[in-house]
Amino acid sequence: MNAVSDVSSSGLLEVAPALKRARVAYFVSHPIQYQAPLLRRIALERDIDLRVFFSSDLSVRGYPDKGFGGVQVKWDIPLLDGYSYEFLPGFRHKDSLGFAAPISHGIFDRLRGGGFDAVWVHGYHTFNSLQAILAARMLRIPVILRAESQLNDRVRTRTTLLAKRLFLSLLKHAVGCVMPIGKPNAEYWQQYLGSGVPRFPMPYAVDNTYFSTRAAEAAPQREALRRELGLEDGRTIFLFASKLQIRKRCIDLVDAFLKLSPAPGVEPPAYLLIIGDGEERAAIERRIQDSGVSSIRMLGFRNQSELPRFFDLSDVFILPSIHEPWGLIVNEVMNAARAVVLSDDVGCHSDLVEDGRNGFIFPARNVDALSAVLRRFVEDPSLARTMGQQGLKTIARCSFEEDVRGLRHALAFSVPGFVA
Repeated sequence: MNAVSDVSSSGLLEVAPALKRARVAYFVSHPIQYQAPLLRRIALERDIDLRVFFSSDLSVRGYPDKGFGGVQVKWDIPLLDGYSYEFLPGFRHKDSLGFAAPISHGIFDRLRGGGFDAVWVHGYHTFNSLQAILAARMLRIPVILRAESQLNDRVRTRTTLLAKRLFLSLLKHAVGCVMPIGKPNAEYWQQYLGSGVPRFPMPYAVDNTYFSTRAAEAAPQREALRRELGLEDGRTIFLFASKLQIRKRCIDLVDAFLKLSPAPGVEPPAYLLIIGDGEERAAIERRIQDSGVSSIRMLGFRNQSELPRFFDLSDVFILPSIHEPWGLIVNEVMNAARAVVLSDDVGCHSDLVEDGRNGFIFPARNVDALSAVLRRFVEDPSLARTMGQQGLKTIARCSFEEDVRGLRHALAFSVPGFVA
């Protein structure tokens, strides 16, 4: 930022020193479709010099995603445009991601010679993220941590929980501050790191402008897509879009939807569209086949740029997952002004959904409760429209601008002279 000129009481021109420009190293596993537009937005900040370090380029090259049942995934949006980045040299399984896959080298040297004021790390669950935290600690560079963790997670043994508590009690001495993505994540940091580690909210957000614009652009083709899928007019359309993994509980949604049938084998007064692929696809298809109904459409994997068409076509989006840290697909569909129904195990529900106002929350795995919610939309078609409009107002407050604000506050705490 430029220096500021002023005139002193003596009449002499004085030049105030320029505000501090923070040079930030960001470490993350690979280019992530949700993060790329946020990184471009941060790069526009004149006083933040962002350099991103990736461990793997698999998302750029394309890869078979096990979560999507081995479907070859290559995202159809730009992942590397608009910000400074580098792929770290490394070895070991560059086509997969895990605690020790891949293992990068050169992190310490890059931090030592890069003149960085702060190190921002996404997650602490990989060897490389721990490398970055340790290297920054050794070089006395402040560490800012952001992760998805929440307390409502899969069941762990007492021994595992004790080991986790011990590990995090050590980690907190290497971390300057954290940036919670939402309320459940903030509660997690409070329990494991205590009040001594400052928290600066940086909510999980998507490119609101992109998704709202794309949904609006899809509206004129809505009827064409309806005909393409063979959907009769006047019936409520429910949508699921995610990986068909067991923890996503799509099979619960299928069972809840089938309960809308007035009798076995009779078509429900609605449609269910299922977008995605994965390990549970065969079980879901068997359940649909055994039901004898034809109101459920299995649409397979769809790339990110295709999704707004289906958001626009649908009336209600459902995510019945368990152990879901956030669920960014919910942000996306709310930008299309659509009502959402989430299990109480979906991390974003406490930040984004006010039960009965812009959507509904139901107890995870409770098929009867989910079916009762679906029936309310069938019986009152105006409910989905009203909730969708309220949701659009809600999601406008969960934006990249809020993320930039959170990052700036974290930098102001970490970097002397930087102004939030």
